[in-house]
Amino acid sequence: MCIFVATKVNNKMEISKKTPTNIVKAYQRYLKLQRGYSPNTLDAYVRDLQKLQDYLSGEDKDLLAVELADLQHFAAGLHDIGIGPRSQCRILSGVRSFYRFLQLDGYRDDDPTELLESPVLGHHLPEVLTTAEVDALEASIDLSKWEGHRNRAIIEVLFSCGLRVSELIHLKLTDLYLNEQFVRVMGKGSKERLVPISPKAIKELMLWFDDRCQMNIKPGEEDYVFLNRRGAHLTRTMILIMIKRQALQAGITKTISPHTLRHSFATVLLEGGADLRAIQVLLGHESIGTTEIYTHIDMSTLRQQILEHHPRNMRRYS
Repeated sequence: MCIFVATKVNNKMEISKKTPTNIVKAYQRYLKLQRGYSPNTLDAYVRDLQKLQDYLSGEDKDLLAVELADLQHFAAGLHDIGIGPRSQCRILSGVRSFYRFLQLDGYRDDDPTELLESPVLGHHLPEVLTTAEVDALEASIDLSKWEGHRNRAIIEVLFSCGLRVSELIHLKLTDLYLNEQFVRVMGKGSKERLVPISPKAIKELMLWFDDRCQMNIKPGEEDYVFLNRRGAHLTRTMILIMIKRQALQAGITKTISPHTLRHSFATVLLEGGADLRAIQVLLGHESIGTTEIYTHIDMSTLRQQILEHHPRNMRRYS
């Protein structure tokens, strides 16, 4: 009798472990602890998985019993509701990650996403700024305002070091090795890398530090390099707004963001003859394929130069 009762209890415990809520929680722990994903990346994966859960709920399908056909209908539905190809690819990538986890952790014997196709994407070449345009961006800043030197330092560090905006806002004073002219950067997946910093960026930082020393800094925020007027570290949105405002004041008509300065960093290195592998390391790309987009940017620039300056392409006026 006792053995029978114990078996029933164990079976109930096994079933409870396989509820969608518990499975998703286990997946979150896997992404956080084993894959080392940041909170922002973790949230994005969970949001994308929720889209699949919402779809399956409407179809009365179980998360564990999904088949390839279900996922194909889900993917088609993403297109039907107006989600763009790039976002579709991101969502389906998250779905693949989830079902690989289920197979790895023994929830399923197979992976239903193995034959799931994503939309084909063409090459999207991001906007880049020339060095002259970056200089114009910095020159447009009003240095009489308290945040003037800070904003110049932000733009110069983004351009000189090729940082992601998330890396910049979390940059600490203890990450700066200015005498040695490099900074320590904590990138995606908590991967650390060392990036050289230019003398100009160091100069702009030192001017900002003169102003920073006069601030009342919130407890716990003392180690952050860049602060807002209330003495707390900046957010991505604050930097985005600042850069768009300065672009407008500088007369730059390109659609730019903080990431544009990272693209510009990589592009000027490639145009200057830097090795693609070296650029990959400096940017913190896990795959060389991600870095290769800059070869397309460089070729696009080269083509434009040929069209504009080759004598066979120049218009002749009488």
